[in-house]
Amino acid sequence: MKVKKYMASSMPEAMSMIRKELGNDAVILNSRVVQTGGLFGLFRKKSMEVIAAVDSRPATVEKKRPKEQRSASLPLHPPVQKSNDEIVHEINDLKKMLEQLTIMKHSVNTKLPVRVDQIIKKLQLQEIDQNIIDRIVPALLEFYYLNKASATEEDLINWTKKWMFEKLSPIEPFGGIDFTKKYINVIGPTGVGKTTTLAKIAAKCMIQYQKKVAFITTDTYRISAIDQLKTYANILNVPIEVCYSKEDVQAAIHSLAHCDVVLIDTAGRNFKEQQYVEELKEMFSVDEEICTFLVLSLTTKMQDMKAICEQFSSAPIDAFIFTKLDETSTYGAILNMIFAYEKGVGYMTNGQNVPDDLAEASQEQIVNLMFGEM
Repeated sequence: MKVKKYMASSMPEAMSMIRKELGNDAVILNSRVVQTGGLFGLFRKKSMEVIAAVDSRPATVEKKRPKEQRSASLPLHPPVQKSNDEIVHEINDLKKMLEQLTIMKHSVNTKLPVRVDQIIKKLQLQEIDQNIIDRIVPALLEFYYLNKASATEEDLINWTKKWMFEKLSPIEPFGGIDFTKKYINVIGPTGVGKTTTLAKIAAKCMIQYQKKVAFITTDTYRISAIDQLKTYANILNVPIEVCYSKEDVQAAIHSLAHCDVVLIDTAGRNFKEQQYVEELKEMFSVDEEICTFLVLSLTTKMQDMKAICEQFSSAPIDAFIFTKLDETSTYGAILNMIFAYEKGVGYMTNGQNVPDDLAEASQEQIVNLMFGEM
C-alpha cells in the first residue's frame, strides 16, 4: 500500500492533489488542521494535513498476443464483474473521504462548494439546529460530488428535502386526530393560543368528520378564558362542562359519554411552576383514552421551547401543536423539536380565524416550510 502526506490550504484542494497523484481509489486515513509558515511564531496560517493511501499492488496485465489470437480468446474470458461486497467497499471508502469534509467548519480557510453553501445558508436562516445541519452536510456533499456536473440548486434542495422526509418518516404521530382516543387534551404555557386552537379542532371534527363534539375546561383561573370557550361552544352548538376539581372532571366525563370527541382546555400558567404540571397529571385518570398535545408558539425562543417541553414531560405528551406560523418567518424550531424529542406534530395554525387557520400537519408540509414554502 502506498501512503503519502499532503499539505493544502483547504480540504477540496487536498482531495484534488490526492486524486491527481493516487487516483480515485485513494482512501483518506487521517486529516487535521495545522499551523504553517510564519516568523518567530507569528503570522502563521491554518492548513490541512491529509494522509492518504492507495493499494499499490499492480493490476494483472495480459501479455501481448497476436491480434487474431486475442480476438479468438475474447469470448472465453469475459470482463470480470465486481462483486456486491467490492462495490459496497468502494462506496464506503468514498463516504469516508467525504465525511472528512465535515472538518471544514473548523477551518477558516476551507469553504463548502458554492451551491452546497447556498443550501446550508437557507437552513441556517430557518434557525435549524447546527447538529442537524452537521448531519446533512456530509450526505449532501456526497450527493454533490457524485453529481457535480449536473446537480443544480434545485436538485440539491430536492435531495435535502428527501433526506429530511426520510428522517421524519419513522416519527409519529402526524396528521391531527385519528379518533382512536376520545379525549383530546391540550396543554402548554399561557399565551400560545390553546383555547382558539381547541375551537378550530372542534369545528374541523364537526364539519369535516361529522363527529359529536363537547368541551371540558379546567381553566378556572381566568373568567375570560371560560367565557371565550363558552362563546365557541354556543356558536358550534356543543355542550361544555366547567371543572374545578378531579371529581368535576369525572362527572363531566360521565355526562358527555354520548359524544365522539371531548376536547379539554387547560389553564395557561407559567410553565416554570411545577405545581401546575402536577395538577394537570392529577386531574385526569383516563390515560388509556386521552391524547395530549403540547401547544407551542413559534414566536417563543428555542431555548424556552425546550424548557417548556422538559417541564411538561412528566405529563405524557403524544404530539406537538405549533401556533402563530403567521407571526414569524423562521420555522426551524419545528424540525428542532421533532428531532430533539422524537414526537410528531398534530396541527399547525397560522391565524385567528376559526376554523380556517388550522392545518393537519404532515412531514411534507414541515419539510417545505424549511425552504420557505407555505
